[in-house]
Amino acid sequence: MTGTARIQPAPITGVFGAIVKRFSRRLLGEVPEPVGVYFHNRPVLRTFLAVSGKAQKWSACDENLKSFAHMAVPAQVGCSWCLDFGYFHAHNEGLDERKASQVPVWRTSEVFTPLEREVLEFAEAMTATPPTVTDEQFARLLEQLGEPAMVELTTQIALANLYTRSNVAMGIESQGFSAVCELKLARPDTASQR
Repeated sequence: MTGTARIQPAPITGVFGAIVKRFSRRLLGEVPEPVGVYFHNRPVLRTFLAVSGKAQKWSACDENLKSFAHMAVPAQVGCSWCLDFGYFHAHNEGLDERKASQVPVWRTSEVFTPLEREVLEFAEAMTATPPTVTDEQFARLLEQLGEPAMVELTTQIALANLYTRSNVAMGIESQGFSAVCELKLARPDTASQR
């Protein structure tokens, strides 16, 4: 770990630990460092893993839109681990990596469609404290996406806030997953290095 975590990782042991490590290595190539932190409270870890697994099966909303929205949350809140992993996830799922790399600077990037911009703006409005989602903003997206996709997108953003805010509060930082991607992940202060 980067040494900044406010709770040092626990040893990942036992039958559950072996299952988590094996699954993580098969899926990601390594065990995500937050697993060790969350291993201190296995019921919480199990819940996070179960919810994440079920959410990955949702299919009413375009995967790129969900990925961009999910990454907009850590870009706004400042979760380097979530942003790093989100970019890695987009890469592994064959999503638009070029656009995913621009999420942190979406307002100045020219790669996004009008719908994608509305989704990113919605994700930021949901992430603001307090949320700043307007009736008009919601209605515009609802008209374009339909009810099932809008429910899914909204819930995906809410989950991104759960993961992001938990990791930031615990001091969990980037693990370097995005290093496998061909493009550099843009940061507001490094956008010119695309």
